[in-house]
Amino acid sequence: MITFPLAVVKGLLSTLGERRFLLEEFSVGCEEDQFDNLEKHTQWGIDVLEKFIKFVKERTEIELSYAKQLRNLSKKYQPKKNSKEEEEYRYTSARAFLATLNEMNDYAGQHEVISENMTSLITGELTRYVQELKQERKSHFHDGRKAQQHIETCWKQLEASKRRFERDCKEADRAQQYFEKMDADINVTKADVEKARQQAQLRHQMAEDSKAEYSSTLQKFNSEQHDHYYTHIPHIFQKIQEMEERRIVRIGESMKTFAEVDRQVIPIIGKCLDEITKAAESIDHKNDSQLVIEAFKSGFEPPGDVDFEDFTQPMKRTVSESSLSNSRADGKSEPKFGGKSKGKLWPFIKKNKLSLKLGAGPEDFSNLPPEQRRKKLQQKVDELNRDIQKEMDQRDALTKMKDVYIKNPQMGDAASVDHRLAELGQNIEKLRLEVQKFEGWLAEVEGRLSMRSEARRQSGLYEAQNPSAVNSCAQDRESSPDGSYTEEQSQETEMKVPATDFDDEFDDEEPLPTIGTCKALYTFEGQNEGTISVAEGEMLYVIEEDKGDGWTRIRRNEDEEGYVPTSYVEVYLDKNAKDVYKSLEKI
Repeated sequence: MITFPLAVVKGLLSTLGERRFLLEEFSVGCEEDQFDNLEKHTQWGIDVLEKFIKFVKERTEIELSYAKQLRNLSKKYQPKKNSKEEEEYRYTSARAFLATLNEMNDYAGQHEVISENMTSLITGELTRYVQELKQERKSHFHDGRKAQQHIETCWKQLEASKRRFERDCKEADRAQQYFEKMDADINVTKADVEKARQQAQLRHQMAEDSKAEYSSTLQKFNSEQHDHYYTHIPHIFQKIQEMEERRIVRIGESMKTFAEVDRQVIPIIGKCLDEITKAAESIDHKNDSQLVIEAFKSGFEPPGDVDFEDFTQPMKRTVSESSLSNSRADGKSEPKFGGKSKGKLWPFIKKNKLSLKLGAGPEDFSNLPPEQRRKKLQQKVDELNRDIQKEMDQRDALTKMKDVYIKNPQMGDAASVDHRLAELGQNIEKLRLEVQKFEGWLAEVEGRLSMRSEARRQSGLYEAQNPSAVNSCAQDRESSPDGSYTEEQSQETEMKVPATDFDDEFDDEEPLPTIGTCKALYTFEGQNEGTISVAEGEMLYVIEEDKGDGWTRIRRNEDEEGYVPTSYVEVYLDKNAKDVYKSLEKI
């Protein structure tokens, strides 16, 4: 029989209790708390990644919006097709501006590239990585919780085994004390003593078994605990650490990519800016000025010098050809309209009002100066030729299609294109007739310009060779006693300058008769060609009434006349004069 002293049993129980306390303190303080802290920290790391992803997304949206606004801005200021703005881009400054618009469009494209690269290289990659990171984190903490549960289960088994061993030891101690008491009592029968002895032995055997079980469980727990704290948990913590370090490295790489995406487009953006600078440096002010001169060159010669009129000799006054008073054949001196001779100082004021009706010009551009008319006619001829070429290209394409249909009837009906071919032929014929018409007008204008150039050349040659004859030509003009002027030029000194139809086109007509008077209701500033300025309350003569276009022709004196808005004057027509004027118009 094995007996355990009470002091030994109490000492063993005390040692087991202290060890239990230490294990519980370590488990709760060193493991569960650290798992909670690590869980919070890793969640914060994922939040940082998601915040960075959101930041990059907003940056890409800003880049796209900026690129869209730049493209719209560039498109807004692009020249409209078939508009007047296209003509303006023959100037170097306008072409430089157009180049700037095109480069700004490319500049916007680079911002779109920034947005696309950030979306694919940062936002997309990080979004996938965050999902993987969440799964990995979940797996690691699941393994940690599982290891915790396993060690806790082992601890509970150890606790149960220890309590059973403790209970069996106490039972064995009580049985031993009872046996000793029965054995010392003389009044107790031998059978009772034997029974108490057997019971004590049974209890001691149960205590031994419990001790062996507890020892085995304790060894197993110690082994599991050692593996838990020195193998499983450190391994899990190591994986969590590696996961967190990869997250930190990944966000650092993404930030580098964020900067690198911008850096990659900097050379292209710099090239765009260089092209804008190059376009600005290509502006040629001399060339633009020359283009303006060529565009608005009229082809008219400036008037000659005005000769001195000597009024100290009342009976013999000389009048030059460019004087403000033209001699009349019938002996009566009457100033012409505007005080200009042969229409050379005021060539655009004609008796019609084409210059006042914007956009209402004749088909042959006869309302324009010769040089501008020639340019307009040339542009029209070129435009018609381009239209003819387009029609011919379409006709050739349809002809080839018809040949294919003839060779391969299954591909289509050859007769289906005959109508279109006939239509194209008619269009080409019409366009060719138009070209011939405009080329005729163009040849006429170029002929007149060449004749005027030849006349100027011959006139200059004659004046250089015979200066005395030219001077005497003006001196031979004499005035008659009644104040009228006559010109008696000798056949020897008269300059032979070829007359042209162009000069006749702008010859002044007889002044229109007065058909009434008018009073200016408002002040009008006549800034356009063919108009006349009037002051409020001024009385003037009416020489042509409004014909439905809102303009009335008036005369201030013999030298000043022009058009004013009908709504600006109050007209008082003379009925007899008006009837005479209408009859003259019918003639």
